[in-house]
This record gives sequence, C-alpha cells and structure tokens, in this order.
Amino acid sequence: MNGALVGILAAVGVLLLLAMAAIKIVPEYERGVVFRLGRIIGAKGPGLFVIIPVVDRMIRVSLRTVTMDIPPQDIITKDNVTVRVNAVTYFNVVDPNRSVVAIEDHIKGTSQIAQTTLRSILGQVDLDELLINRDEINQRLQRIIDDVTNPWGVKVTLVEVKDVELPQPMRRAMARQAEAERDRRAKVIHAKGEFEAAQTLSDAAERLEEHPAAMQLRILSTMAEVTDERSSTLIFPLPMEILRLVDTLGAGGRQPGPHVERA
Repeated sequence: MNGALVGILAAVGVLLLLAMAAIKIVPEYERGVVFRLGRIIGAKGPGLFVIIPVVDRMIRVSLRTVTMDIPPQDIITKDNVTVRVNAVTYFNVVDPNRSVVAIEDHIKGTSQIAQTTLRSILGQVDLDELLINRDEINQRLQRIIDDVTNPWGVKVTLVEVKDVELPQPMRRAMARQAEAERDRRAKVIHAKGEFEAAQTLSDAAERLEEHPAAMQLRILSTMAEVTDERSSTLIFPLPMEILRLVDTLGAGGRQPGPHVERA
C-alpha cells in the first residue's frame, strides 16, 4: 500500500514537472521564440501556450524600447579639433525570430555599431556643424545605425548626441570670437544710428532753410524749454532780419571800389 502511494505521488510529481515545463506564460511585452529539435518554429505569445518538454526550447525576447547610453567617445572632427562626445540611442525588437537567429546578442551588437558609427560620422563634420546642425547629425546617425541593425530584427527609432565636451583652450577661443562678434555688431549699429541721425538733421536743415518762419518757431520753442528749467541763463532774442542786414552790409563793404591810377 505504501509502495503504491509512493508510486502515485511520484507520477503526480513527474506530471507536474512536465506540465510546468510545457505550459508557458509570456507577458504582452515579450515573445517566446520556440526551437524544436534545434529548428526554429516561430515566436509565440503573448499569453499562455504549450510546448513539448525536452523537445522544444523557448527563448524570451523583449519588445520594449531599450534606452542605451553610448559611452563617451574621443573624436577628432574634420577641422582637427578633439572633442569628447556621448550620445543615447533608442531601439526595440520588431522581429523576435531574426533577433535570436541572426545575431548572438542584439543589444551588445547595437551598442557596438552605435559607438563605431558615432566616431565615423562625427569625424567627417566640422566643429561648427556639430554644434549647430545637431538635428541633422542625429537623423544621419539614426538612419545609418538602423540600416545596419535592420537584418537583426532591430529598429533604431532615435539617436541623440547629448553632450559635446570641448577642451578649455577651444572654449576660450570661442568666447573671444563671440565677444568680438558682439563688439562688431555694436559698432555697426552705432554707425548706422549716426548715419540716420546725420541724414535726419540734414533733411531738417533743408526744410528750415526753405521756411525761415519755421526756424523762428524752433528758436521760440527752444527758449521755452530753457525757461522751464528755471536756470540763470539769460536769453536775448535777436531778430533774423538784423542778422540778414549785417550780412548784407558786410558783403557790401567787401566789394572792391573803383581803381584810381595816380600820375
């Protein structure tokens, strides 16, 4: 009786072990790639499914987006400036079968190709282009890395250059360049202001010359402004006609008289 009970318990235990090995549960963000006697039969899931114990082997593959930092790389740009650049890449598996069969470790492979491509592409651009056209470089990196990883069943969705570390001498040189550029803009703006002011004053002088009464009104307005300040300035108005008379007399006095020859 005891032997039969032990046999039953042993059989139940074996059945439980076989059931545990046969029944698989895969969450929504994973797929189970099943191999039967070494040959791939496809990806299963999500949810519950059954495989043949011992005969089948399952490898879990995550479909979630992987955020991976690209380690800092020392890069020499096209204009021979040494910079230290780090970046981040986002990718996910779109074909579980190829991600298992085509490459041993798709995460490590994507990391290595991202580092190599980063050094290669940034070495072909100038420093100014690296600092200004960041979006264009990111798109170029994403396109090249995605073309390489596509046969592995991996889709690279985004590559971003996070930080560009410049040497201290280059930072000081760029600061001096920016300061000189701002000084140049300030001088140009000041010169344009002087030119516009001179042009406006010239137009005002021509207009006042055409209308003498306007000049008289301007003098009266200036006198009003001076008296509002309660200063001790003494203003003696002089009619413009007197000035014109003085100019006329002066011009007449300078005219040459008749030349008289003496015998």
